[in-house]
Amino acid sequence: MIKIKRIYEPTSKEDGFRILIDRLWPRGMTKENAAIQLWLKEVAPSTSLRKWFDHQPQKWEVFKKKYLEELASNIAVKEIITAQESHPVVTLLYAAHDEQYNHALVLDGFLRRELGLAN
Repeated sequence: MIKIKRIYEPTSKEDGFRILIDRLWPRGMTKENAAIQLWLKEVAPSTSLRKWFDHQPQKWEVFKKKYLEELASNIAVKEIITAQESHPVVTLLYAAHDEQYNHALVLDGFLRRELGLAN
């Protein structure tokens, strides 16, 4: 099972293996409070794509397309797949305020397709 969650939400036993998927460390978050097992910054959108998108909803469809293109050749995706094979629950953590337009949603959909998981 793969879940996504804002890193600022309280940790839970149901989170399982926690992976931070942001390129930048979340503001105001200590390593202890983050309670992550893996920081996989390489799986985040490229810096140029992240800055271009800037969480602007009108850029969402183009952002998704470009990020999916990046993920298709991103070797860091294999680390998440390996973690998912080793742990019953993997939670992908992100810091974005916008819960409707963020890279975690795109990555989650990509992984579900790769792994043949239901949405």
